[in-house]
Amino acid sequence: MAAVTRTVVHLLRHGKVQNPEGILYGLLPGFHLASSGRAMAEAVAGHLADHDISHLVASSLTRAQETAAPISARFDLPIVTDDRVIEATNQFQGRRMTGKDGALVQPSNWLKLRDPATPSWGEPYLVIAHRMLAGVYAAEAAARGREAVIVSHQLPIWTIRRYLEGKRLWHNPAIRQCNVASLTSLTFEDGVFTRAHYSEPAGHIPAVNDGPGAAA
Repeated sequence: MAAVTRTVVHLLRHGKVQNPEGILYGLLPGFHLASSGRAMAEAVAGHLADHDISHLVASSLTRAQETAAPISARFDLPIVTDDRVIEATNQFQGRRMTGKDGALVQPSNWLKLRDPATPSWGEPYLVIAHRMLAGVYAAEAAARGREAVIVSHQLPIWTIRRYLEGKRLWHNPAIRQCNVASLTSLTFEDGVFTRAHYSEPAGHIPAVNDGPGAAA
């Protein structure tokens, strides 16, 4: 029998962002990693040091690029920018969601929440899944037989995991298994998805707003 070609694509959620105001930052520019987030990125790069990483991808958002930087330095790899793995669009971008003045408690916003299965307030889950699938398979092809890292965002990572595992895409955001700087590692055998594994190599670092770290 021919040997199976095994490839692993690690989906890395970016590190903690400096965001003391609790804004839903979405696709907004100018949100950098906190110092704790930069420490998380370094910890993940150290965790991956013994892995066979041959391809590195990140969305164009600042927090993703900054999270990818230590991996780029450790493995001497360029960061391939691919916005198929970017954050989802959201009509509440730039606002606080909770609290007495939060978007969720204002009746004027309730119409936007009418259809959680699509969802009605942002980019459809199926659209997210399809663009993420294209980005993941491009990385799988580039790293065939080795490993790739894609630095992405919570909702896109959770959506593609559910899609590949054959689960319905609409869900309660509170159940997402995708903390900051976590790895959702997808294994492919001869290009076919076989399993997902979740880990938190930077889980020992508190996700706090401790000021923006020095530029990577």
